[in-house]
Amino acid sequence: MLTVALDAVTTAAMLFIIAAGLLIVFGVMKIINFAHAAFLTVGAYAALVGAQLNLPWFLVLPLAFAAGAVCGGITEVVIVRRLYKRPLDAILATWGLGIVLGQLITLMFGREVQFVQAPISGTVHLLGTDYSAYRLVMIVAAVIVALLFAGLLNGTRLGLSTKAVIMNEMLAQGLGVDSSRVRLITFALGSGLAALSGALITPLSSVDPNMGVPWLIGAFMLVMVSGGSLLALAGSCLVLGTLQVLVSTFVNPILGGLTIAICAAIVLRIRPEGFARA
Repeated sequence: MLTVALDAVTTAAMLFIIAAGLLIVFGVMKIINFAHAAFLTVGAYAALVGAQLNLPWFLVLPLAFAAGAVCGGITEVVIVRRLYKRPLDAILATWGLGIVLGQLITLMFGREVQFVQAPISGTVHLLGTDYSAYRLVMIVAAVIVALLFAGLLNGTRLGLSTKAVIMNEMLAQGLGVDSSRVRLITFALGSGLAALSGALITPLSSVDPNMGVPWLIGAFMLVMVSGGSLLALAGSCLVLGTLQVLVSTFVNPILGGLTIAICAAIVLRIRPEGFARA
C-alpha cells in the first residue's frame, strides 16, 4: 500500500507541474492553450537532444524551459495576440499550431519512440519498500514550481501587474500597466513551464511526437476544476491523481486513464466554478 500511496503523490506532482503552465495562461488570458501538449513535447525532445549531447541535467532543464518560452513568445505575438476577444478561435488556432509543431517534430526526429535515461537512477528504501528515486524527485520539483509560481505572483512587479490584469484589465491599463507585455510574458512563461514539465517527465515516459496529447486532456480538466486557483490546482491534482492511481491499480489501467476526465466532468456539473471557491 505504501507503493500505491507514493505512486499517487508522485503522479499528482507530475500532473501539477504539467498543468501549472496551462493554469497561468488561462488565469491571465482566459483561453485554453491547446498547443500546451506540443510545447511539452518540445521540452521532451530538448531533453532527448541534451542527453544525446551528454549535457548535465542542470543545463538540460533551463534549455528546455527556454525552448518552450521562445516558442510560446512567438506564438503569442504571431497568433494569439489577435484572438484575445475570440477565445474559441484562439482554442482552434492553438490546437492547429499543436498539430503543425507535432509534424515538424516528426520531420526532424522521426516517428520512432525514444527514451531518455533518468539523471538519478536506482531506488530509495522507505519503510521497507524500495521506490524509484527519480519519481520522488518529481515531488521536490512540484514543490519548487509551486513556490516559484507563488513567489512570482506575490513578490514581483510582474506578479502584481498580472493580478491587476486578471482582476480588471481596463483599470490596470488606466494605471499604466502594459497588458500586452504582461500577456506576452505570461504566455511565454506558461509555454516554458510546459516544456520544462516535458523534460522532467521524459525519463518516466517514452518520447514521441504525440506524447503530450494524453497529458493535455488531464491538465485541461484539472485547470477547469481548479477554477484558476494555484492552491485549488494542487488539491485537484492530489485528489484526482490519487483516484487515477487507485483505479489503474485495482480496477483497470484503461479506466484509470479516463478517471480524471470523468471525475472532473462530474465536479464541474455540480460546481461549474470548480474548487476555487469551495
